Amino acid sequence: MPKTLVVLTGPTGIGKTAVSIELARSFHSEIVSCDSRQLFKELHIGTAVPSEEELQAVPHHFIQTHSIYENYNASRYETEALSVLDKLFQQHDILFMVGGSMLYIDAVCNGIDSMPDADPEIRADLKKQLEDEGLESLRLQLKKLDPAYYETVDLKNPARIIHALEISLMTGKPYSSFRTNPKKERPFRIIKIGLNTDRELLHNRINRRVDLMVESGLIDEARKVYPQKHLTALNTVGYRELFAWFDGEISEEKAIELIKRNSRRYARKQLTWFRRDEEMTWFTPDETARVIEHITQQIKTNG
Repeated sequence: MPKTLVVLTGPTGIGKTAVSIELARSFHSEIVSCDSRQLFKELHIGTAVPSEEELQAVPHHFIQTHSIYENYNASRYETEALSVLDKLFQQHDILFMVGGSMLYIDAVCNGIDSMPDADPEIRADLKKQLEDEGLESLRLQLKKLDPAYYETVDLKNPARIIHALEISLMTGKPYSSFRTNPKKERPFRIIKIGLNTDRELLHNRINRRVDLMVESGLIDEARKVYPQKHLTALNTVGYRELFAWFDGEISEEKAIELIKRNSRRYARKQLTWFRRDEEMTWFTPDETARVIEHITQQIKTNG
């Protein structure tokens, strides 16, 4: 039987963890996380790491396995995830890759071309541009040079914007072209499942999840890593808003409000990305039985 990788994805807060555990248990399989934040062992609450009970229900991989001090990216994930999948496929015919990190999913499904080394002079010029003209200047430049990456990148993350610009300026080609073309052949077939629901319901779920994170100790967790706020891994929703409060720039109430707003915005960005994928089949989070039926049918049809 051909090996099958089921990619289960969707916007933040949609309920991927609960559905993935049901699926993995149903198929006696394991879960490979493709969440670019849950792999950091110093972060737990703000990244919505599965509970101990959930982690024990099904074997998980790439959950709190790396450090925020490491220089981790989609290219490295591609290499490590394919290695883990190769080993797991020796014991399983079907595996589940679960998460909402768009570039990580793309790296495993399509591959990333070799990224050229950046030019330090171009990087220095872009950093000076950031200091003199602000982040908006770099955003507009990226929108012009690489509109595809502009639609998916965290526009509040200057490090990622600068990196994309330096590659684009150095090569004369969009940074995104090095990430997705050409599509690499994989020694397993891929079934893509997307989860989504009514927009208002999704927003309510996101808001409630942020409240639960705060109740569970998110602020204390953010204080512990605050001294390392300069690290790329911490320039992310749920932490940078609290860092702004710690720095005296905004109030606690405003920080929590911004976490909710920025999480909702990120969810919209994820959906924009995933909806472009014609291979994706969509379900709601309460349709696990239908998802199981769909996967089973796909395996039979293409087996």
